[in-house]
Amino acid sequence: MPSVFGGGMLANDYLRFRDDLAGKGIIFSFTGYVTESILTALGEALRHKMRLDDADPQVTRKVFSVFVEQVQNIIRYSADREEQGAAEPLALSSGMVTVGRDEGRFFVVCGNTVTPADARKLEARLSELARMDRDELRKYYKTKLREPPEEDSKGASIGLIEIARRASEPIEFDFLELDAQRVFFCLKAYI
Repeated sequence: MPSVFGGGMLANDYLRFRDDLAGKGIIFSFTGYVTESILTALGEALRHKMRLDDADPQVTRKVFSVFVEQVQNIIRYSADREEQGAAEPLALSSGMVTVGRDEGRFFVVCGNTVTPADARKLEARLSELARMDRDELRKYYKTKLREPPEEDSKGASIGLIEIARRASEPIEFDFLELDAQRVFFCLKAYI
């Protein structure tokens, strides 16, 4: 007897999409516009998933911390942004974040567009962080904590340092020019 669930193009396309993510070890993925309240909800779902998977609590804290830093970077610095300058200004930033497992280690990847000027600054900063060992990262972090935030920072200027400190190996990053005004930026940290 033929199934009533024929498996049309829509179901096949999204099943392949889901299977492709699973094949890459992705256990959690979000793409689209993100706000602080969405960050809170996604973070809670991530922690629940890791608890259900019996992940080590210390690893869960590190993955969660890197996840939060990366999503906050999307919220604050994504060039794919919609704003409305009403009495109560509204802004939405877009990007993607995934969490996965690879050979027993967790990884967190974020991607979003940035301006070419921001891409050059990020590349210089991330290259510097990638060359530092744990002790140098710790000292640099303490130094930055004592300094005022950088002029163009929308946070405390320590988010990328925090990601590098929590990562189990040097952070990976890459840039892809989309057009004259936009560059796709991607950052991956293994925990």
